Amino acid sequence: MGHVNLRNAGHRAGEILFSNLNLTIADGDRIGLVAPNGRGKTTLLRALAGEAELSEGEITRSRGLTIGYMPQDVPKPALGQTAAEFVAAALDPDTLVSESWRVDVVFDELSVPPEYRDRPLNALSGGWQRMALIARAWVTQPDALFLDEPTNHLDLGRILMLEEWLGYAARNIPLVIASHDRAFLDATTNRTLFLRPSEQVYLPLPYSAARAELDQIDAAVEAQRGRDLKQAAQLRKQAAKLTNIGINSGSDLLTVKSKQLRDRAEKIETQVQEIHRDRTGLVKLGNSGADARVMMAFQDVPVATPDGRPLFTVEKLHIFQGDRIVLLGRNGTGKSQCMRIVTEALGGAVPDGLRISPQLMPGYLDQALAWLPLDPSPLDYLLHRFDEGDRRTIALLAGAGFPPDRQTKPIRTMSLGQRARLALLALRLEKPNFYLLDEPTNHLDIPGQEQLEADIREQGATTILVTHDRAFLKAVGTRFLLIERRKLVEVDGPDQFLADMAG
Repeated sequence: MGHVNLRNAGHRAGEILFSNLNLTIADGDRIGLVAPNGRGKTTLLRALAGEAELSEGEITRSRGLTIGYMPQDVPKPALGQTAAEFVAAALDPDTLVSESWRVDVVFDELSVPPEYRDRPLNALSGGWQRMALIARAWVTQPDALFLDEPTNHLDLGRILMLEEWLGYAARNIPLVIASHDRAFLDATTNRTLFLRPSEQVYLPLPYSAARAELDQIDAAVEAQRGRDLKQAAQLRKQAAKLTNIGINSGSDLLTVKSKQLRDRAEKIETQVQEIHRDRTGLVKLGNSGADARVMMAFQDVPVATPDGRPLFTVEKLHIFQGDRIVLLGRNGTGKSQCMRIVTEALGGAVPDGLRISPQLMPGYLDQALAWLPLDPSPLDYLLHRFDEGDRRTIALLAGAGFPPDRQTKPIRTMSLGQRARLALLALRLEKPNFYLLDEPTNHLDIPGQEQLEADIREQGATTILVTHDRAFLKAVGTRFLLIERRKLVEVDGPDQFLADMAG
């Protein structure tokens, strides 16, 4: 039986990230670790794995416990290694000599094709690098497994495969997963830890059920806080009234009674529980509007690979104002190429058969954020791109979660989550009425995903979306287009496609 104990664990990085964490992680515990970006998930995972120290409390592990830990990224010195070399390096030299077969076995378990195993990691996509990280964490057959954002860069098929694999491979050992993928957490966990600066919330439920319970807990705390503050205000009002009467009548008893009431009010106020609010900085998107009914119309528009190999033809498709279209399809069917055609058309290279409303004002967000410059600071970038003025730009950045000292540092020093928030702010300032979103949730935390969902739904902007995030596509989509058997067909919803992918 393996377990990890945390006692009064906490961590500070300029501010309190989390504190007062008391928890035992035992066999069969499959814990989803949830918090906004920058609130300590990675720090806690590294500490659990013995690769970092917390600033408060202690962590103990059962004797002889071996841990498999998957970080978010391949260490830079290892990028020149092949995937096989990288995974093999996790084994001690004696084991590697006698049991080198373990490397191929774990690759087979994770369905990594042989041709990718001997390629340098820096020649592999982010998704295949992710699989190599998972393989390295598992090749030692650990007694506990800790995964940091395992679904980043994975397509839907890989995510579903990973869910199935975790269901049997890590079924009986302690498992902790830090992730912003809500559907993945629901499928792989049975407990949820919400990291907060003060009191932590640990619930024996997968994410969605735990989040619903947490919302009820927070609502009850807020209601009680309101009642307590109201009672304190009434006591202070009574105390002031008694003070006036005591002064006018010369009654020392009333003065003493007044002080007792004020003391009671102060005690209540000091004991009132603060309401927790995730302070990540959120960006609200808008919709500049349009009068046109049809924003984009396709008639026999071919979609092909960059080298000219035909994939399918968009025979007839009208995108109406307010449509939120989700593009579905297995890898290689042409989703990316279809998005490329639309992107190039919005940039002026309109192919035959495609008509675009002159009222259409596009806004684009992709998973790589490749269009975001790295050298300027967020403040300089926005000031030079948009005519908003210094004071308003500073205020907008602060509202998006960038304190003054962060606004003037180069974008390249920011985390991917911070860059995603900056990209969303730039998208807002473009004032589009048509969103083209390619894996927009890749680097957004759960509060950011939920805000983006709400903005898209409430603002009514026309949207074309490609995403592997099942919760996001279900929350946002109003029309679903499936690429299947070299055809683009409209389907009633995503459920059958998702079921086919899982099968």
